[in-house]
Amino acid sequence: MSAAKRFSSKTFAALSVRNFRLYFIGQLISVSGTWMQSVAQGWLVLQLTGSSVDLGIAVALQYLPMLLLGSYGGLIADRHEKRRILYCTQVSAGLLALVLGLLVTSHHVTVDTVYVLAALLGVVNLFDNPARQAFVQEMVGRDLIANAVSLNSVLMNAGRLIGPGIAAGFIAVVGTAVCFYANSVSYLAVLLALVLMRRSEFLPMKIVERQKGQLRLGVKYVAQNPLLRNVILSVAVVGTFAYNFTVTLPLLTRHTFHQTSAADYGLLMASMGLGAIFGGLFIAHRSRPTPKLLATLTLCFGFFMTLTSFAPSITWAEIALVPTGAFSIAFISTANATVQLNSSQQMRGRVMSLYAIAFLGTTPIGAPLIGAIVALSNPRVGIQVGSGVALVTGIWLVLSLRQDERSTQVLQMA
Repeated sequence: MSAAKRFSSKTFAALSVRNFRLYFIGQLISVSGTWMQSVAQGWLVLQLTGSSVDLGIAVALQYLPMLLLGSYGGLIADRHEKRRILYCTQVSAGLLALVLGLLVTSHHVTVDTVYVLAALLGVVNLFDNPARQAFVQEMVGRDLIANAVSLNSVLMNAGRLIGPGIAAGFIAVVGTAVCFYANSVSYLAVLLALVLMRRSEFLPMKIVERQKGQLRLGVKYVAQNPLLRNVILSVAVVGTFAYNFTVTLPLLTRHTFHQTSAADYGLLMASMGLGAIFGGLFIAHRSRPTPKLLATLTLCFGFFMTLTSFAPSITWAEIALVPTGAFSIAFISTANATVQLNSSQQMRGRVMSLYAIAFLGTTPIGAPLIGAIVALSNPRVGIQVGSGVALVTGIWLVLSLRQDERSTQVLQMA
């Protein structure tokens, strides 16, 4: 077998599983639509208000339910069939996108209606995210979970590469409403993929029976596992301050580089998405994640994010966002796989919900905070705050890793 074939077979191993292959194709189409809506919604809020704070609020409301009730969403995923949950969430998200498109077309959209629909989508994602995360192992099994998670990250960012470019074209030619309609239709691809999957090929997963104290038990389980605790804490801190690109990049485009075209914002998002595809493929090729790799990726993410903040022109920002995107997705994919591989089957839904709270649920805190920082200073400072936090977190992970190694040596000597 040639080196290229060996690389391909190892990198795309999870796609040999028919159910995951269907899921992958459906999600690729749907995620492209999701990123189209993300770009269009951010641009719409800026058109309606021109305020960085309002943009931060709109982003925050979409993730507020995850912050407040994320553990409950994970418990529902542990108690019920994941595919059935996904049927409900995909239909609901599609209807919300359709409503937003109709409001824009009929000229009845206001910033308040955008807020309400963003919050409702957050309720949908509260149940969708942990179910979707746990569903991956049900399709591919434990041996392929790290590869599948990384490929899942690749498709999320392939959507980021495809969606913003299409959205920018639509916004420039026919307006934002078409992006919302396209996203609504894109959910049909996921529903079709779910229908075509073979139930007999799913790996058996235990359904957790209803009992008192299950939410507390999930939190206690993570708190008593040093690896899970450190990974989820690092994701929470970096997620709060660094992963606010839907706030910082439109503001960087309009206020720093003085570009009024949605196409320029779309190119920034696409550049980051292109890098994220490379980062996801790199992680997919690795067999297993390690704490050392996670620490290294965190430091690299912070470094290239800092370079992005100092870009002298929008062209240089696009160039710097390629490695930024690569390391951002490599970091989050490695963290995700680490958490899944080191949590028990019965706890996975609740553990993944805590992971989702750390990564997505912190957005209601981070997005308005970064939006306010930008309002008081400028978009460059908003990005630099996130990059500085990422660098500090990376150093903390390195020090924690060394501490763990010393503790292990002491135990071995004893």
